[in-house]
Amino acid sequence: MSSEINVPEIFGKNVFNDAVMRERLPKNVYRKLKKTIEDGAELDPSIADVVAHAMKDWAVERGATHYSHWFQPLTGITAEKHDAFISVPDANGRVIMEFSGKELIKGEPDASSFPSGGLRSTFEARGYTTWDCTSPAFLREDTLGVTLYIPTAFCSYRGEALDKKTPLLRSMQAINEQALRILRLFGNTTSRRVIPFVGPEQEYFLVDRNKYLQRKDLIYAGRTLFGAMPPKGQEMDDHYFGSIRPRVGAFMKELNETLWRLGVTAKTQHNEVAPAQHELAPTYGQVNVAVDHNQMVMETMKRVAGHHGLTCLLHEKPFAGINGSGKHNNWSLTTDDGINLMNPGETPHENIQFLLVLACVMKAVDVHADLLRQSTAIPGNDQRLGAAEAPPAIISIFLGEQLEDVIDQLCSTGEAARSKQGGILKTGVATLADFTKDATDRNRTSPFAFTGNKFEFRMVGSSDSVSSPNVVLNTIVAEAFKEAADELEQSDDFDCAVHDLIKRLMAEHRRIIFSGNGYSEEWVEEAKRRGLPNLKAGIDSVEALRSEKAMRLFESFGVYTRTELESLAEIEYEAYAKTVNIEARTMLDMASKQIVPAVIKYTTRLASSVKTVREACPEADVSVQTELLLETSDLLSEMKVALAALEEKTASAAATPGNKERAYAYLQEVMPAMQALRAPADRLEMLVDKELWPFPSYGDLVFEV
Repeated sequence: MSSEINVPEIFGKNVFNDAVMRERLPKNVYRKLKKTIEDGAELDPSIADVVAHAMKDWAVERGATHYSHWFQPLTGITAEKHDAFISVPDANGRVIMEFSGKELIKGEPDASSFPSGGLRSTFEARGYTTWDCTSPAFLREDTLGVTLYIPTAFCSYRGEALDKKTPLLRSMQAINEQALRILRLFGNTTSRRVIPFVGPEQEYFLVDRNKYLQRKDLIYAGRTLFGAMPPKGQEMDDHYFGSIRPRVGAFMKELNETLWRLGVTAKTQHNEVAPAQHELAPTYGQVNVAVDHNQMVMETMKRVAGHHGLTCLLHEKPFAGINGSGKHNNWSLTTDDGINLMNPGETPHENIQFLLVLACVMKAVDVHADLLRQSTAIPGNDQRLGAAEAPPAIISIFLGEQLEDVIDQLCSTGEAARSKQGGILKTGVATLADFTKDATDRNRTSPFAFTGNKFEFRMVGSSDSVSSPNVVLNTIVAEAFKEAADELEQSDDFDCAVHDLIKRLMAEHRRIIFSGNGYSEEWVEEAKRRGLPNLKAGIDSVEALRSEKAMRLFESFGVYTRTELESLAEIEYEAYAKTVNIEARTMLDMASKQIVPAVIKYTTRLASSVKTVREACPEADVSVQTELLLETSDLLSEMKVALAALEEKTASAAATPGNKERAYAYLQEVMPAMQALRAPADRLEMLVDKELWPFPSYGDLVFEV
């Protein structure tokens, strides 16, 4: 990479974006394609050949030899199959580069080996990818050369969604339709679309690749399953926003340049709380594009890290005892002509449209808190949620003093006459400028916080796709909008009706508002008193997908069918069981093949030392060595018992019939057995000679980058 970067010149260089389309497509084709992208109009198949030809020519000029339908199966990561542009050789053995409209619109990867929750049998192989023209195609440059990537949806032969993108696009349609009804009630006749916008912040760890390769748990499970805390962790807060180390800086520089070429608006970078932890944040984008971009970010992080002798860890909790990683999902609704429905203005008590939108969001989050929790339910997130580093598993909304005061006024007197203002921040230093403060502070313990003109959903795990939480957000708010519009459209006195509706909704769903310390035990008790769900384990929330409430919600908006929801539940249970099974088997492997032999070698050496000293000098005091030998041997015995117990529990869980029952067997039996094995092993790490310990310690991993 060059030392000097001209960002405006390189930004979007590898993207088949609007500027490229305008330049390369005939005007009538460009207009039809733009109508589909901007207005949600049905794609005209007749233009596909022209678009495909222009896309191919552009890609080939940039060195591309292959194209790939890039899709997002229910694994949470992306998938791709590459096809060359070359055609069948002619009589002279020559080939030309071809790409048809049919090849652009439709692909056919094998659907039998992806998670389907029973939608596909192993003998039913046919699945289809179909072009998502609202998310631009792009070029990736790597060891394969240059490849044209085409974002696509992925569905089964019968049309069921087998991916993360299809339900997301469906949910965007749903919220657009219902939000427009709200806008029309307020006299807005010019906005044509309402689009969910998202900015997902990405936290991650970087560790030395050579050390990473010495840890089977990081390789197989993505997190450390053994490891004693180093003398220093994050307690001095000296890594947070600290100076970026040169090696990490070189990684960030290449990462930024690569992402900018892909049209990803990587904007903010900094050190996070834990040693070796960092964050990247983009600017906001249309939700389906933002989801695609976040997948590109994660994939690019992993690839670029290798160029610098590093490995990028995206797991929610790579290291026990220090800060885990999340992915704050900043969500808002904006019209095609630039109106942010989440913007309260200077005087929110007078902004009736905003207050109705706020009341609908309160209702949506309160009624469907279980679905929001479920949308973040990946196994790694269980290691993180509820600790003093992430929101609790209890869903609540933080609004801040200004909006809470408006709600108090509406609920107590029926009228809101004022809005609190932030005032002026005075530092007491003459040379520092005084400035206007925000109207309220922020609350980092809240899972769903209003932050000025958007909501920040802080529960999403760092390794997870942000598609699922946004599918849920879009759909539950669409439902609240629909019910509000149904009521208001029947009223003869809109002003009175909307006032009464806002007041009623805020009073009915006020229990979801909480501004205090979400980490406290007092909040757990208070939430229970309010009737808010506390689904600590991710799999405790899976049945929310099968509830009649969820079935009605998703079916009514065409986001999921009942069959698709059933399949999602089965996939969640199966994924949890498989994840914990891999972790348990990795622990068994590391303990029996690495830790136990190392400890035996250490105790043998120690016993030999004691014997040698006694033979050389019978009067010598070897009590310390003897005590250490006994302590180590006792811990080794404890570990051996725990090892046998984990092996038994893992075998029993694996044999449990039924995905749900198997998942709970791993949660309730295997996970405690894993912790029981880890405890003596971590204590042994503090006793055994470092040169004998079989893999790098926490200190080696997080402080030597």
